[in-house]
Amino acid sequence: MTSIATLTQAPDLATDDYLVIGLATCYLKQEGEVLEIKIAEPIPSAALESLMTGIPTSYEWAIATTLGTVLADGTPQLPAPFPAETQLCEEFVDRAIAATRTYKARPIAQAHIPAGMTKSDFNYSTERKRVLNAKRTIRKEDNVKQHEHTHKVL
Repeated sequence: MTSIATLTQAPDLATDDYLVIGLATCYLKQEGEVLEIKIAEPIPSAALESLMTGIPTSYEWAIATTLGTVLADGTPQLPAPFPAETQLCEEFVDRAIAATRTYKARPIAQAHIPAGMTKSDFNYSTERKRVLNAKRTIRKEDNVKQHEHTHKVL
């Protein structure tokens, strides 16, 4: 097992540890417009197992690779099949390390996509758009009125 020397936060991981990276369709709101972007993000084992049940997802496809391929010399790099316009998700390195640990804890999840293979038969849907920079505005009218006896001991 070869340790990743440049990632001091992951001494328990090796360059040949299994990892799944997915290509997701996401959206950004900018000046009243909604722009479509492609994001590469690590998929943890529990999320991959959920995707296998057929739930709608923003992932077009996913590739099973190794941590060393994605974090060569500690620098994030995408495997070859990703389009050139693909952006990395926020905190990509930390999320890749965390996702790799989930596959070490649950190695049976590695059977869903064999190492080096790509899976593209997810239930891909953009009906519910993943807006990355959405902001929730809480208003006073959003508060729920409670009955006057709710917090009283009767």
